[in-house]
Amino acid sequence: MKSTRPIPLVLAALLNVAVAQAAESSAPSVHIYNWYDYIAPNTTKEFQQASGIAPVYDVFDNSDVMQSKLMAGRSGYDVVFASGDLLPNLIKAGVLAELDRSQLPNLPHLDPQILAKLQNNDPGNRFAAPYLWGTTGLGYDVDKVKARLGDAAPLNSWDLIFKEENIAKLADCGVAMLDAPNEIIPIALHYLGLPYNSKNPEDYRKAEALLLKIRPHIAYFDSSRFISDLANGNVCVVLGWSGGVFDARLAADNANNGRDIRYAIPR
Repeated sequence: MKSTRPIPLVLAALLNVAVAQAAESSAPSVHIYNWYDYIAPNTTKEFQQASGIAPVYDVFDNSDVMQSKLMAGRSGYDVVFASGDLLPNLIKAGVLAELDRSQLPNLPHLDPQILAKLQNNDPGNRFAAPYLWGTTGLGYDVDKVKARLGDAAPLNSWDLIFKEENIAKLADCGVAMLDAPNEIIPIALHYLGLPYNSKNPEDYRKAEALLLKIRPHIAYFDSSRFISDLANGNVCVVLGWSGGVFDARLAADNANNGRDIRYAIPR
């Protein structure tokens, strides 16, 4: 199976204002704005020990919040991690500085296919470098889903949540979705057989109707809470990011709680 959407890239980008502020400061530090779970616990400490530069590290769990803070200007960040689809807006707004390739000797080692995909949003790879990539799909608790939909449950299909007769049966064990309209709406469009990046307003009205139809059966929209809830059995299905679902599975395995958590990229 392969993803129905372009690979969602996560990128490091430099901010004009923040770079200037850092240059003016006598204390060696770097201000970083990243997703809440995209770095190992010891990385910032080891970076400071190796470089003598103190990281000032802030996190977010919603790309809209991140984009709003950057667009407001003078955010104070030197490095920010943004999904690839947000790059055109950030570049157009002038809040990003071009990468100084003389300071990035490992750029030639990056995957050329990933860099080529990135150029759809950042022509010439001028403003960002790929950091992570993943997929958006379905995380689910095998036993809970099969108890409600049987062994023939469409676990590798968007039908699992977009067919009302299915999601209605799952509502009592909890269905969650990302708080990420830029993910959910294109998936809904694709499910309806429409272009995921459509420019036709009527297509978006159709996607809205689909989402409103299943809305009563969705417990909540959140981009981080679903990890612990899927791991401990508070929800049984999530439309989420691959990394978050695998974090949930790891947590369930470590807790030895009997939850069988799996991930699927729908057909």
